Amino acid sequence: MDMTGERRIPAPRERVWDALLNPDVLKRAIPGCKTLERTGDNAFKATAAVKVGPIATSFTGDIKLLDLTPPASYRIQGSGQGGPAGFARGGATVTLAEEGGATLLSYTVNAEVGGKLAQLGARLIDSSAKQMADQFFDRFSAELAPTPHVEAVATPDAPVAAPPEANAPAVISLLAAIPREPLGFPLVAWIGGAAWLAISFMLLSAYL
Repeated sequence: MDMTGERRIPAPRERVWDALLNPDVLKRAIPGCKTLERTGDNAFKATAAVKVGPIATSFTGDIKLLDLTPPASYRIQGSGQGGPAGFARGGATVTLAEEGGATLLSYTVNAEVGGKLAQLGARLIDSSAKQMADQFFDRFSAELAPTPHVEAVATPDAPVAAPPEANAPAVISLLAAIPREPLGFPLVAWIGGAAWLAISFMLLSAYL
């Protein structure tokens, strides 16, 4: 089966490339992801809980990254096992194009599946794959979305609050007790190639 798609990511291309190679970001974005680990040069292994129609399984996939051209494109080859549910193998191509201050991410997936899940029918499998892709890109985009900054606006005509009485109990603002979250995202080491793991594992696993 073949699958293509694209998504506009609200971040510069270099930042999107870095995030696609960030295992912490990918683990939070991949639906059902349990583990991500590097097994060699541009090689990775992942496990995730996958559900397609009435069948749920724990899926394990091995991914190899090829033809990396930072920050523009790369190619992936992968295979995975879902136990008695079946298997998947195939490849994908991912490209990143600048679009103003954002990035247009495009992908093409070619996959072959087998086992019980392959018997569910192409329509159900395609629907599950699209749903997983949408969930991944929604979470991934949220990771890269700029943190909103709200400035206090003075109201000239607002009444001035009267000073508290001498023995009145102190009132603690609930908002003041909540610590501010730091702006931006934490720096993480460049591990190279995890983008393949995210896209291929997310899409190929849906076909098992």
